[in-house]
Amino acid sequence: MGAQKKSGARVSEDPDELVRIPLQAILLADSFTTKFRPITLERPKVLLPLVNVPMINYALTWLESAGVEEVFVFCCSHSKQVINYLEKSEWLSQPSFTVTTIESQNSVSAGDALRVIYERNVIQGDFVLISGDTVSNMSLTQALLEHKERRKKDNNAVMTMVIKRSKPNPAIHQSRLGTDELFMAIDPNTKQLVYYEDRADQSRGTLQLDKSLLVDNPSLSLHHDKQDCYIDICSPEVLSLFTDNFDYQHLRRHFVKGLLLDDIMGYKIFVHEIHSDYAARIDNFRSYDTVSKDIIHRWTYPLVPDVMNFGHTATKLERQGMYRALEISQSQSAVIGPFTVIGSGTKIGNNSKILNSVIGEGCKIGSNVIIEGCYIWDNIIIEDGCKLQHAIVCDGVIIKSGAVLEPGVILSFKVVVGPEFVVPAYSQVSLFQQPIEEDSDEELEYADSTSVIGSQVDKSDVEIASKVLETNFSPASQLGVGGAGHVWSTCEGGLEEEWRHSVAPIPKDKIQEAIKTMEDDMEFATDDVFLPPSGELKPNSNDSDDDDHEDSRDDSYYFEKEVEATFLRAVHENIQESHLILEINSLKLSYNKETSDCAGALFYAMMKYALDIPHSSSDGLLQNVQGVFTKWKKALTSYLNGNDEQIEVILKFEEMCLESAKEFATLFTTILHHLYNDDFVEENAILSWEDEKKDADEADKVFVKQAQKFIQVRNHCLFFHTNRTRFYATCVFG
Repeated sequence: MGAQKKSGARVSEDPDELVRIPLQAILLADSFTTKFRPITLERPKVLLPLVNVPMINYALTWLESAGVEEVFVFCCSHSKQVINYLEKSEWLSQPSFTVTTIESQNSVSAGDALRVIYERNVIQGDFVLISGDTVSNMSLTQALLEHKERRKKDNNAVMTMVIKRSKPNPAIHQSRLGTDELFMAIDPNTKQLVYYEDRADQSRGTLQLDKSLLVDNPSLSLHHDKQDCYIDICSPEVLSLFTDNFDYQHLRRHFVKGLLLDDIMGYKIFVHEIHSDYAARIDNFRSYDTVSKDIIHRWTYPLVPDVMNFGHTATKLERQGMYRALEISQSQSAVIGPFTVIGSGTKIGNNSKILNSVIGEGCKIGSNVIIEGCYIWDNIIIEDGCKLQHAIVCDGVIIKSGAVLEPGVILSFKVVVGPEFVVPAYSQVSLFQQPIEEDSDEELEYADSTSVIGSQVDKSDVEIASKVLETNFSPASQLGVGGAGHVWSTCEGGLEEEWRHSVAPIPKDKIQEAIKTMEDDMEFATDDVFLPPSGELKPNSNDSDDDDHEDSRDDSYYFEKEVEATFLRAVHENIQESHLILEINSLKLSYNKETSDCAGALFYAMMKYALDIPHSSSDGLLQNVQGVFTKWKKALTSYLNGNDEQIEVILKFEEMCLESAKEFATLFTTILHHLYNDDFVEENAILSWEDEKKDADEADKVFVKQAQKFIQVRNHCLFFHTNRTRFYATCVFG
């Protein structure tokens, strides 16, 4: 089941003991948070569909393919649903992959869960610790080897955390997964983690460190460009540490920070950084959206829709990232756009349009419906003329004719939206009434067993629905005539922050506000206050010019990669040009780059995208270039206001033709002509570029020579224009 399995079995670390120890894993099927409410009042998070497959299947498929032989699935909230699902699946019948469930109704945190597992005495050696909302395709081989080698030398090396580079948005201080900006301090030589802060104050790049960190560590790298993948390789001592300290509840906030601050026991945590592999945890609705898109774009291969069937009807990958099940009914006038998934048994009516969305099984979509950036689960009815944007719609929902879901809406199970009713942005709607008293500790995932919610968590969907219909019908006025559902209110100040963790794109005005605040703060700050995205600190040492140049090269590389990723997101998610410009401007501030750097990076991203669009000839490639530049002209020209910026674009194009995109080499003059005709570059920039090449080596003059006729014409035109201006001035002013 899943990808090809790699051997993960180990022998005991004691050379005299020839006992074979299977590689084990603990999978927490409970996130112990409330971030997916109101949906998780009725179904556990690990069973929510992620691109039409329950989340837990991604975690189990990866563990099996990575060589894990025994998995202990810890079930707490909605435990019966999780256990029933696994019993009906194929996971409990795999010949060389054992899945065992451990149930506890009394655990309210990850710490409680690990203490229960310790009491069961099932872990025999080093183990992998993940949560059931993790998606990864990484190989564990190197990370396990590093952990094992460290353990041989130092028994206090109890944990290895997997991390990945992921620069947060500098304006809003959160990652693309919607998680808080993370600060780490790592010994660059040993990879030991010495500082971890996932809730740093929003002090615009400032960070306070204890002096002892610099005293105790001769070399230290500070990072806020890393993502915690929440994949840990642990020694058995980790379980006993939780048992010895009941204050350890949260894995990071309590356990990791506790070990880092404890200078008595001397336990150590190390990191293993992955680069080309994928790993992410679905922590909130924004990360649900981000990971879903990554799966559809195949960054998670082989965990992709056409492979992850799990007993469902086969899904076929078509052009432009479209996935369709075989048994669907689609009107000829309906339009299904790129990067969209359509589940089996779904019917789509006349003139409906579905873009960048996931549609589940058995859905009925009427005529003239527009669905963009949405996650429509199973057995949903959407009547004629509805419009849905960037929303999550759970099983059994009915949306009556002409209704509108504004961005960020969450409709929980079996909600009914009345005709022509507009559900406001970021609304959360459920058949359940909102709990009167929310748990103050965000680690608690559900109310205690004495509450209305807690008493129902393990009942079937049928029982829950009937109970709700008997006692909790909504007034029709909340969701229109014939509607059913309670619109949950947000806590004080909550509405202002709803956009941060939503499936909807970050609003343009929020980015503008954040950038303005960032610019204001930079005006009053001194240069030594700000930390680079990552950098090595050495006490009592002076940074050399060579180090500065190397850091600058690294920053330029990562800046260009970030701009390219931002541009591709804009293309695939149909983001407006003004929004793209704002995001690039925030990167410009973060990396301390010039406008010319933005121009070169965006030009590169656009040309690379044009090259990646299928074409069969040079003429086809040229058409791709013209199409891309026509669509995104406003974005690029916003960075081409001066001569320097335009020269940077020509130099970047020349560099691409020589190195990374030689397919453009024969089209250099034609595309340069196109850039001139469409007002991307002016005559002065072209002639200045030629002038810069006068003293260059012959190898660097290839494209100047190729474009010589075009340059001569431009030179003549500039000469004629200049002399005509002089003649006019002489006639008028004497």
